[in-house]
Amino acid sequence: MFYLAPKKLKNIVLLVFSLAFYAWGERKMVVLLVLSSLVDYSSGIFISKGYKKLGLYFSVFFNLGILIYFKYANFIIENLNDLFGVVYSSVVINPLSIVMPLGISFFTFQTMSYTIDVYRGKVKACTNFIDFVTYVSLFPQLVAGPIVRYEEIQHQLKNKVLNVSRFAYGIERFVKGLFKKLFIANNLVVISDLAFESTLGYGTLFNWLGIIAYTLYVYFDVSGYADMAIGLGKMFGFDFPENFNYPYISSSIKEFWRRWHITMSTWFRDYVYISLGGNRKSKQRVLLNLLIVFAVTGLWHGAAWNYVIWGLWHGLFLLIEKGGWLKKMPRVAKHVYVLGVVMIGLVFFRAATMEHAFIYIKQLFVYTPIMDLDILNFSLRMETIVAFALSILFSFPLYDKLKTMIKSQISNVLTLSILRIMVLMVLLFVCYVYIAIGAYNPFIYFKF
Repeated sequence: MFYLAPKKLKNIVLLVFSLAFYAWGERKMVVLLVLSSLVDYSSGIFISKGYKKLGLYFSVFFNLGILIYFKYANFIIENLNDLFGVVYSSVVINPLSIVMPLGISFFTFQTMSYTIDVYRGKVKACTNFIDFVTYVSLFPQLVAGPIVRYEEIQHQLKNKVLNVSRFAYGIERFVKGLFKKLFIANNLVVISDLAFESTLGYGTLFNWLGIIAYTLYVYFDVSGYADMAIGLGKMFGFDFPENFNYPYISSSIKEFWRRWHITMSTWFRDYVYISLGGNRKSKQRVLLNLLIVFAVTGLWHGAAWNYVIWGLWHGLFLLIEKGGWLKKMPRVAKHVYVLGVVMIGLVFFRAATMEHAFIYIKQLFVYTPIMDLDILNFSLRMETIVAFALSILFSFPLYDKLKTMIKSQISNVLTLSILRIMVLMVLLFVCYVYIAIGAYNPFIYFKF
């Protein structure tokens, strides 16, 4: 229907199906999505008419307000109860019955970036509400990113490039992402879930296996969704920004955050870090700004202190790296250092409680034997081992290098096309098998 619709109606068709897609999972919450779009559209108009601060504050306060209410209200209540309980044990605030809308962290950040960019003069205010709400509700990236800024696709909303080559690339990228999720990530999560299911742990060897599996799982889960979103975007005439660039080949935590969830990390850099003063302040203030940004980054991932600790953990090593000591280390040692920091940080990210996290970390470095051999045998099934091997291989730019190497060896365009289609068909067949047997595990970023 999208391709059959006239150029002027394509956004309307896309909007209807995007809202239907969101309503299918969220029902009444689609009203909140449209209301958020209306607020930010109006804010942009206010700013363009000269009411700059009114428009900016209207947008920021509304978006932060709904984000705090739906995502953090019960977290705040829980902490207030703990605080009051020390002095007034009889004072208890009952938690609210709130269901967090799917993707609220993503669409609120998208719309806020728009009004801030209009306020800063980076983009002109959108005067077509249909175009704007289409931008906000684009179903490929609505619920789990990447965070797309208005300036990146404003021209594509009016002039979409639709052709066979872009559609073919979109299919390839989508299938690649689907395979990452259904085969690699969903097999790895079996190991990590087993490793973290017991607060007492299963021993040093299995704990290391579990955190390595979880580290790879997180990457293939979130990058798999990003690939699917980018692929779908290509099919509908949009060029969404890349969200991951092989973060596990990084040689510093600073480089890691340039490669990991790029649209989120650059969002915090541009709209939080720079707003706090960035590098323009004193050295002490710059360090404080970094810690604030990473504490907020952690909190963005979830309403719990373990996420804050995870964010501060990364911020701490960014501060340590400012001493310049990394330059003296061999490159291999740098990679080991980065992976170690990332994996220990992810223990806090994944563990049920802080106590659980510390027990898990202790077992990583204080040897304890495997407490249940059946657990180890169950987790190391053939498909899990294959997924593990593929995840390690494709954590490096191997896929792109393989494509380049094959192209250099095979000059016949038809042969290359047939080979490409055959590989995609095999990957798609594997995905269909996993869908058929019900091997589904929600994307980790759906809860953020």
